[in-house]
Amino acid sequence: MKILISADIEGVAGVFNLEQTRPGNAEYERARRWMTDEANAAIRGAFEGGATEVLVNDSHGSFRNLIVDALHPRAQYVLGKPRYLGMMAGLEQGCDAVMMLGYHSQAQGRGVLAHTINSFAFGRVEIHGEALGEAGLYGGLATELGVPVIFGSGDDQFISENKQRFPLAHWVQTKVAYGHSSGVSLSLEASQVAIAQAAESAVRAVGQRGSPAILLNKYLAGITCRLITQGPAFADLFCTLPSLVRIDGVTLEFSAPTMAHTIRMLNSMAAMSFMLR
Repeated sequence: MKILISADIEGVAGVFNLEQTRPGNAEYERARRWMTDEANAAIRGAFEGGATEVLVNDSHGSFRNLIVDALHPRAQYVLGKPRYLGMMAGLEQGCDAVMMLGYHSQAQGRGVLAHTINSFAFGRVEIHGEALGEAGLYGGLATELGVPVIFGSGDDQFISENKQRFPLAHWVQTKVAYGHSSGVSLSLEASQVAIAQAAESAVRAVGQRGSPAILLNKYLAGITCRLITQGPAFADLFCTLPSLVRIDGVTLEFSAPTMAHTIRMLNSMAAMSFMLR
């Protein structure tokens, strides 16, 4: 049984400030170690639950945050970019289930460090009129590929947004959000213990029942994605792509045949936004 762990940083216990998520300072170096420790806890739990292989996808920023020489020796790691499947790279290797570790609330949500894909350029992402964060988008991609989401960890707002979307998942609340940069966190040790236990239970359950995906039927006939940007300059830039339709000064829309195609478009625009930094 092969498990993919997609590991982000904003939902990790103890992480509350942007400095902790951006390279080049001591706070980030501490936070990436905590991210690595939570990844190791999830790996241990997955193997205890019966996984025979574990892939860990570094899913934050540059996709080069996990401390490689401190990682569990039995797992394999997906690092660096670009990748067609982004935060779900590794699913193409034939995984039985996916775990979302250290995830966060969607853009304009009330969670700690809430955003969707690119906080600089993206104000809100909607699929068929429904606002989705990274969990909804990438979880939809996993489901589209027939792989169920069986675990999620992050703050209370992340869990509240996604619990109904992924009914097979086991959840670990690492913190309670008071606002964008404040809240109450578990200790690092308590968070890692809870993650290991929930990961073990989630993987063991897959082994007992198999891995039926919950089909997101509303996405199977094609997708309409609406992106509200952070300003007209972003919409000007993105609409140089001929498949995009400008709705107003900051809003654009496009159609895509699949969630995988949708995510590739969004990630391409995120990369384009660096022209405006």
